[in-house]
Amino acid sequence: MAKRDYYEILGVPRDADDETIKKSYRKLALKFHPDKNPGNKAAEESFKELGEAYEALSDPQKRAAYDQYGHAAFDARARASRGFGGGGFHDPFEIFREVFGGGGSIFDEFFGSRHDPTQPQRGDDLRYDLEISFEEAALGCEKEVTVTKPEPCETCEGSGVEAGSRTKTCPACHGRGQVITARGIFSIAQTCPTCQGAGRVIEKPCKSCRGAGRHDRSSKIKLRIPAGVDNGSRLRSAGNGEAGLRGGPPGDLYVVLHIKAHEIFQRDGDDLLCEVPVSVVQAALGAEIQVPTLDGKATIKIPPGTQPGTMFRLKGKGVRNVQGYGHGDLHVRIDVEVPTHLTGAQKAKLQEFAGLCDENVNPISRSFFEKAKNLFR
Repeated sequence: MAKRDYYEILGVPRDADDETIKKSYRKLALKFHPDKNPGNKAAEESFKELGEAYEALSDPQKRAAYDQYGHAAFDARARASRGFGGGGFHDPFEIFREVFGGGGSIFDEFFGSRHDPTQPQRGDDLRYDLEISFEEAALGCEKEVTVTKPEPCETCEGSGVEAGSRTKTCPACHGRGQVITARGIFSIAQTCPTCQGAGRVIEKPCKSCRGAGRHDRSSKIKLRIPAGVDNGSRLRSAGNGEAGLRGGPPGDLYVVLHIKAHEIFQRDGDDLLCEVPVSVVQAALGAEIQVPTLDGKATIKIPPGTQPGTMFRLKGKGVRNVQGYGHGDLHVRIDVEVPTHLTGAQKAKLQEFAGLCDENVNPISRSFFEKAKNLFR
């Protein structure tokens, strides 16, 4: 089977610098390390390939030879004929140790930074999805929501310990909060299953919370929703998330807003759009009409001959900017309504009107058909 290209194995371009090559190796070596993939032969082969590729490309002399001769640069006879010193490649585990260093640094690469499990721990943040009306979003409002979340146990005040009892050193981990097992080249520390990482166990757990220090409780939370929030806006209610562990501070509550569609208004940022129907007579002769706004009614004057789709702007009648930068505008689009269900008398009047009209009455139609007359030949 043909050997894969070293740059392809590491997933880097041929002009990659040393830092890029090292960074890619670290990421992929962690992913395919045999200790993270027990029994996976494919992962083991990939790990070996990565070691070989990294060793070749991280050494300037070897990389130059590989760029010129490819895999043939590392053939035993080719090395001898070209004066290329060194024999073969090192053990992939040795390369791994060299890249990551000794001590406990590799533990952090696998499992993240360690923390003292006996210390107070901040509670988790919570999410709450809240649906509000279009007007509530535009004008602002106050809401009260009920959230069920872990709260400190009132009986033991969050300690998890029965009154008069105490905690003692965990016999399984001897207070360390971790148990260590040997796997391959590593001594891997894992959270102690007996004390859950606390390093101590409770002699007599609190009967109310069974030693957890918390129990679920529903609480009502008041929220002030500012004017101008939009769909998907997220509000933070500090300290209203889950209670912390071992006396730690609570998390926060994040409220995600979902806004109901409006029957009349459509929103575009801080601007509003509203379609208002008018009669043919109003559009032809002109009129004053009332249009809805968020805070009541407004009057606009439409001139004679107003066409369907004509836009009118009412400055400052849109939504208040959530950051306090004034208000948007209300854009009114005129929709001319064609009459339906006409009586015989009404039809007769329209026909009489049509007979009085010439081409000057409908200049838009005249212009259109003049442009299109060549198509009718």
